[in-house]
Amino acid sequence: MRIWTKWAALAALMFGIGAPLSAETLMLASPDGRITVTVSDDAGFATYAVNYDGEGAIAPSRLGMLFAEHHGFERDLAITASARAAKDTAWEQPWGERRVVRDRHNELAVTFAATTGPARQITVRFRAFDSGIGFRYELAEQAALQGDIAIVEELTQFGVGEQTTMWYTPSDEFNRYEYVTRTGTAGQVDDAHTPATFRNPAGIHFAIHEAALVDYSAMSLGALRAGNFEARLRNWSGGPKVKTRAPFTSPWRTIQVARDAVGLINSNIILNLNDPNKLGDVSWVEPGKYIGIWWAMHIKERSWGRDGIHGATTAETKRYIDFAAQHGFSGVLVEGWNIGWDGDWFNNGDVFRFTEPMPDYDLAELGRYAQSKGVRLIGHHETSANITNYESQMEAAFDLMQSAGVRAVKTGYVADAGDVVRVDENGIRRYEWHDSQFMVGHHLRVVEAAAKRQIAINAHEPVKDTGLRRTYPNWMTREGARGMEFNAWGTPPNPPSHEAMLAFTRMLAGPMDFTPGIFDLRPNERPPVRADIPRGDPSNRPQTTLAKQLALYVVLYSPLQMAADLPENYEARMDAFQFIKDVEADWEESIALAGEVGEYVAIARQGRKSKEWFLGAVTDENARDLSVPLSFLDPGKQYRAQIYRDGAGAHWDTNPYAIVIEEKLVTGGEDFAVWLASSGGVAVRFIPVGE
Repeated sequence: MRIWTKWAALAALMFGIGAPLSAETLMLASPDGRITVTVSDDAGFATYAVNYDGEGAIAPSRLGMLFAEHHGFERDLAITASARAAKDTAWEQPWGERRVVRDRHNELAVTFAATTGPARQITVRFRAFDSGIGFRYELAEQAALQGDIAIVEELTQFGVGEQTTMWYTPSDEFNRYEYVTRTGTAGQVDDAHTPATFRNPAGIHFAIHEAALVDYSAMSLGALRAGNFEARLRNWSGGPKVKTRAPFTSPWRTIQVARDAVGLINSNIILNLNDPNKLGDVSWVEPGKYIGIWWAMHIKERSWGRDGIHGATTAETKRYIDFAAQHGFSGVLVEGWNIGWDGDWFNNGDVFRFTEPMPDYDLAELGRYAQSKGVRLIGHHETSANITNYESQMEAAFDLMQSAGVRAVKTGYVADAGDVVRVDENGIRRYEWHDSQFMVGHHLRVVEAAAKRQIAINAHEPVKDTGLRRTYPNWMTREGARGMEFNAWGTPPNPPSHEAMLAFTRMLAGPMDFTPGIFDLRPNERPPVRADIPRGDPSNRPQTTLAKQLALYVVLYSPLQMAADLPENYEARMDAFQFIKDVEADWEESIALAGEVGEYVAIARQGRKSKEWFLGAVTDENARDLSVPLSFLDPGKQYRAQIYRDGAGAHWDTNPYAIVIEEKLVTGGEDFAVWLASSGGVAVRFIPVGE
């Protein structure tokens, strides 16, 4: 029956079967008029379509949802009301890619009523920005929708076109979001996480994602037929997709649209569709750069557990604190500090104790020592995705962190997709997905508990970012993609195109704790620390040049930005390390200047504190000559450009360390030309002359 409903809807849309004589059609345009949304009830189906400059981006596509025990909204629908509004305001981020965000949009709220069965209605609210659209479902309290509501399907469709190029990661495989981005035609893709990025045959770029994911299941894209996707919601263990009650609103479904690829990066849609800050004064949320006892575990220099090379010792942590204080880093992350890391911690999340340090780790003393040096510890809560175990200790765990002066905690949920542990009210062990409604709620409980102690959160193995950092500014960053650690043991490691791909895909969702800054680019060629603990495969290494590692500090945004390598590796290359010391982690403005998805990208950012500009550009395996306009600098004004670029003969595989560090005068408005090596990059700091 479910399949028949889909085919019947498609036939009605394509051939007009059963179409009423007078369908209602409404149109909404972006403020600049380039994007238009058409909403219709033709043939009794709620549909929408999106055009850009008069060309199709999203073909007519269905809207609606089905419930387990209530009549749904799939057919026999008519537009009965509509309302329009417009807004043009600006608001200020406490931290972010840019300080001031403009919210300029036109709005159309369309109410669809059922023409058969019990009287019921649903409103779909559309907002059109100059860089795309968002829409959400709003279900008011009504007689036909009383009590608990179980959503079993969301019928939202996205007709992208069979021949449209698509960049995506799969949504139904074990490793959550952590896959190398795939490229193919949309007609060949079965399932995909969002953000998913597209370029259609007309050259229009767009990205499908969601905003304000609260008390709902995360959306992925499931193929209906070639080039047509439906919103796929993650289900509860043994239950529906979403448990709710009327009134409720869904997350926003977002479609960013631009002529060129960099237009997607320069969009503010995701943030603008989230509610304003709910936490009040958040001056305690502090962006900054940190180092940590982390990479050493991945390259088997140290370990998380007590096997003779335990990393989280008091002495080792003090060494990192001293290095951080000497070089201006604000935090030191320490993993493996608490009881639970010995043995098979991946499969035994029940044993983690979040208020019990290892015997060789003096948390209170280290908190005091760090603050005496002007540094703070960054806490770590690895849960192995046993949520019941973690939530039973969470309040006490954050109290302990607060007592040690911790202002940020990295959380972790290492487990296969679908193996999140929830013990229900009857004591039965249930298994949920990382992107389920249950986990969406869990992450917000963590963020709110942390906020009460003035602690920020950096979530790993998270639910994807949907802009909630605006509403909860202490949710600063997260993982949610293949990070640097895959270069230590990934087999294969991240390819040369990876970072240029992330800029146009994962990074559209929000900040990522990618953990850049690896200076020893062949870490598994080191001799082992102990003969019985061998290094990994030597082919597992960052497939970048040294200059590209520096450029990532500008290209991949995170307000908590890590210098991930070992202190001794930075001490060996202090000339290149200077850029990491100088670059900021919080920005006054950010502008994507040039790029193509997965090939190369150039981004300029202005520091919020110094007001200096920084430029980062990276490329894939193809070396290229790059020229970008310095249009972000004051025209005609001179700047000292401190440049870190690939040297002659540089190549990620054969000569990754060749780097030129130079300074020259440049003028605002002129072009900046540079050569990028294979998987290379350039990082530049611009200092105004005379200031």
